Amino acid sequence: MPGSPAQVPTCYRHPDRPTYVRCTRCNRFICPECMHDAAVGHQCADCIGAAARTVPPARTALGGQRRRSAAPVVTYALIGLNVLMFVLQSLSPDVERALVLWPPAVAGGDLYRLLTAAFLHYGFTHILFNMWALYVVGAPLEAALGRLRYGALYLLSALGGSVLAYLLSPLNSATAGASGAVFGLFGALFVVGRKLNMDVRGVVVIIVLNLAFTFIIPLVSSQNISWQGHIGGLVTGAVVAAAYAYAPRAQRLLVQAGASAAVLVLFAVLIWWRTAELRSMFGLS
Repeated sequence: MPGSPAQVPTCYRHPDRPTYVRCTRCNRFICPECMHDAAVGHQCADCIGAAARTVPPARTALGGQRRRSAAPVVTYALIGLNVLMFVLQSLSPDVERALVLWPPAVAGGDLYRLLTAAFLHYGFTHILFNMWALYVVGAPLEAALGRLRYGALYLLSALGGSVLAYLLSPLNSATAGASGAVFGLFGALFVVGRKLNMDVRGVVVIIVLNLAFTFIIPLVSSQNISWQGHIGGLVTGAVVAAAYAYAPRAQRLLVQAGASAAVLVLFAVLIWWRTAELRSMFGLS
């Protein structure tokens, strides 16, 4: 009797498709739709996915996870948020009154002003300079730190500027602007540049010039500039960036998260102390 015909193999994912091609990794039959080019031959989708999961994610220079997209999306989002708040501020004076950093209001319970003030600006020139600086300095920092660390650095710097303004500004002053956060990025860029053995002389010049403007402009014009916000942001950005950049590799995440938490705790203590002082001064304690 003649032998029965040999059974034609089919794709393991599509049993109705005959094929003679095998996955070079698991040796299962695969059809053209399931083939993925490999270094040698073809592999199935399951093996390609399993191999991808075993590859550690790419990291930035300072330990952050590198995204496939090189676009500085956090920087763009921060610029967009600042511009949006400026538009709302221009349309309604109530926005400015409700969100700027005014010490008596903060002491009265409006603690949110310490952060919201960093997204408001006094005039087009004010926001234009800050957003240009944010774009120029923020993009390389975001690439070096990774999006999460960069976002934390920005917000901590903004808060650091507000906290020092809350501690030292005159009680009748109203403070607003992203300058504290931008100065924090200046300080961070210097620290990160030093860590990566880059030439940071240009960053030093930028910091010195901006500090000079901070103290000279109020002397020669009627324009008020919050030196407290600038110094607070600069110091905070440098300190946080140092913790991020110089954290030991084996305990990098723990040190970076711990440093961020420690800075927040310090800010909370200073805010509590200043609030208690002002409430006592106003007879509210």
